[in-house]
Amino acid sequence: GGVGVSDKKLRNQFNYSERASQTFNNPLRERPTVTEPPPSVGFNSMVTQWEVFDAFLEDIEVKSIAKDKSSQQQQKKPQAGGGEKEEEEETLKEAAKEGDIVHSAAMSKSLKVMERMVNQNTYDDIAQDFKYWDDQSDTFKEGEGTLLPLWKFFTDKVRRKHVTALCWNPEYYDLFAVGYGSYDFMKQGSGVICCFSLKNPSHPEYSFTTETGVMCLDFHPQHSSLLAVGCYDGTVMIFDIRNKLNKPIFQSTVKTGKHTDPVWQVCWQEEDLAKNLNFFSISSDGRVTLWTMSKNELQFTDVMELKLAGIANSSGEEAGEETSLVGLAGGMCFDFHRTSEHLFIVGTEEGKIHKCSKAYNSQYLDTYTGHYMSVYAVKWNKFHPRVFLSASADWTVKLWDHSQKLPLMSFDLGNAVGDVAWSPFSASVFGAVTNDGKVHVFDLAENKHEPMCDQKVVRKSKLTHIVFNPKQPLLLVGDDRGGVLCLKLSPNLRKTEVVREKEKEQAAAGAGGDAAVKKPPPKKRGAEAEGGGAAEAQKILTPQDKEVNKLEQLLGLGDKPQRSAN
Repeated sequence: GGVGVSDKKLRNQFNYSERASQTFNNPLRERPTVTEPPPSVGFNSMVTQWEVFDAFLEDIEVKSIAKDKSSQQQQKKPQAGGGEKEEEEETLKEAAKEGDIVHSAAMSKSLKVMERMVNQNTYDDIAQDFKYWDDQSDTFKEGEGTLLPLWKFFTDKVRRKHVTALCWNPEYYDLFAVGYGSYDFMKQGSGVICCFSLKNPSHPEYSFTTETGVMCLDFHPQHSSLLAVGCYDGTVMIFDIRNKLNKPIFQSTVKTGKHTDPVWQVCWQEEDLAKNLNFFSISSDGRVTLWTMSKNELQFTDVMELKLAGIANSSGEEAGEETSLVGLAGGMCFDFHRTSEHLFIVGTEEGKIHKCSKAYNSQYLDTYTGHYMSVYAVKWNKFHPRVFLSASADWTVKLWDHSQKLPLMSFDLGNAVGDVAWSPFSASVFGAVTNDGKVHVFDLAENKHEPMCDQKVVRKSKLTHIVFNPKQPLLLVGDDRGGVLCLKLSPNLRKTEVVREKEKEQAAAGAGGDAAVKKPPPKKRGAEAEGGGAAEAQKILTPQDKEVNKLEQLLGLGDKPQRSAN
């Protein structure tokens, strides 16, 4: 028989075919879930010096019990008690050392740095505004400016007290002193002196207290740690702010000739021939007094007694007797000339301004009549030697040339003017504060009649003092509620003559951009070039000279002859 052949077809395993296929993707689903947080318990505690002391007492008590047990067990070893006593004394000494760490200088310095770091983060937006902010609207608002409020300085110690004095430190431009007292003479109390820093607006760097209200203060221009202070009871004091003690290093007394009325202003002067530090003070008792710092006490010399103007001109012998009975004029403020050391001006309660000299204490060099109420401030211009400002309770600020009897300009601010100050960067810019809470900033180069800025910065408070920072575009204002506000000037309020010249050059370059370019003049040779160079060198003016020339042109002073102060 034959073999059966299978009908199954054999396929070539090397034959294949390709077919594309797309797998199905399952749709994604999101299902959020929130786990329950583990239970938490709030816990807080505070470790004080007393708790540390109690802990050490408990430790000492445990050791004393152990000592008693050991003494009972070792009665034959009396010297063991001495060792325990020494150990106990060492423990007490260690406890004392541990307690001193809290009040140590290292801890104080560390806390100071930490506090500044915290404040830097807290007030970071204000610090950024102080460094970078400029009002962009000043570019198209000619003749107008604004003030940006920055930090506000306040402490609970000065609640319900008036800011009676403000003064920047001449060496550290972020440090300033504030005097607190009261202008309400029926509600007098103690006084406070606080030294604040822009780096820490939350708390003063230094603070001192006085028995009576502080009326004025001034930093020494060279020895920046010395602070002269005048008080309501007529006392003048000198504090060294580096000292931690709340006590002045010098203080006037009745025996050393202290004033009998409030001291309204103090001002440091140059050292005398013996290299002794000295300062002047003025009071409403009619005395302008020079105080010299000796080794042990303050020595006084009355430089001038402010006589009432007009009484000496009365006729008759009886009038002469009345002159001695009426007494002296009340001095409110004074300011010393920038270049003539012997020359100074005085403002009085009667509204008169007197020009005086240290060399002539029996008479005035000149008297200016323009105010009808008390003169609160007189300030020499920081650039021009003949110009000064005066502020009065009669709502006006007046601009004077000390060689003329009548004021050059008068500005009515609509309320009693508490203080006035020249800017340190421009001869034509000054600021004033009024009782309605407004700050007025004038720039005579832009407008001789209206302020460039008239801004209300406090509510329900009277502004008492104003002072410009010597380096930064800042000013400080104080009110009658113990608050001090730092304000930044916008670019239009801090223009100098150099800046104005650059703006004019840029404007001229922009206007003449399409004009034909002029060929430069041929260079001079020989003697002509030397002579021309000398003439050009003579024409070079410093920024200060430019400020003086600007103010002379604005006020029409020119080269008028100046009367000698002598």
